[in-house]
Amino acid sequence: MSMISEHLPYLLAGYFAFCLGLVSPGPNILAIVGTSMGVSRRAGVALACGVSTGSIAWATMAVLGVTALMAAYAPVALGLKVLGGGYLIYLGVRYVKAARAGSPVAAGTGVQEASLTKYYLRGLTVQMTNPKAILSWVAMISIVSRPDAPLWVSAVYIAGCSVLAFAGHIAWAVTFSTRSVVSFYDRFKRVINSILGTLFGALGVGLIASAFKSGSKVT
Repeated sequence: MSMISEHLPYLLAGYFAFCLGLVSPGPNILAIVGTSMGVSRRAGVALACGVSTGSIAWATMAVLGVTALMAAYAPVALGLKVLGGGYLIYLGVRYVKAARAGSPVAAGTGVQEASLTKYYLRGLTVQMTNPKAILSWVAMISIVSRPDAPLWVSAVYIAGCSVLAFAGHIAWAVTFSTRSVVSFYDRFKRVINSILGTLFGALGVGLIASAFKSGSKVT
């Protein structure tokens, strides 16, 4: 019992840091919000599950030390930034095209099972090509896994973050797929898609620019 109480403050601090990330509007949240409003709740939830899976993957790699190695190895950091930035620009272009056409981002009226896999993979891609996730997880794991901490502390942290990730990201999807929000989106979808497209594009360009400006370091 004393061992649990010894590490509990660090676990709580790590969970708090993770929750801050869940409410911070980054590329992953923007993708969930846009899909939930513009396509359907099921598509938004599928994308949210992909984002959450990516978070768990980053957490596991952080415990194994892989993210620290990636952060220290400049060519990998550069490549990840360029890849992530390119994908965000691609999403931005899709939203801008949808705004001009006055249609949702994804074509088609019904969301079939096969397309749900597509949205899941899109969420996973958005999260796994986000280089800021590298240092975020290195920082959070360093808070929780002290030098004298046993392995179970990291395991408990990852398990807790897994629950929080799915619950938090799905909550975004459910919230932004309610009837009132969807009705608002239908009225202003050209403006909303334009804003989302601009934000995705700006994030992508900024990410690529920072890669070459900072000498390939993840910042």
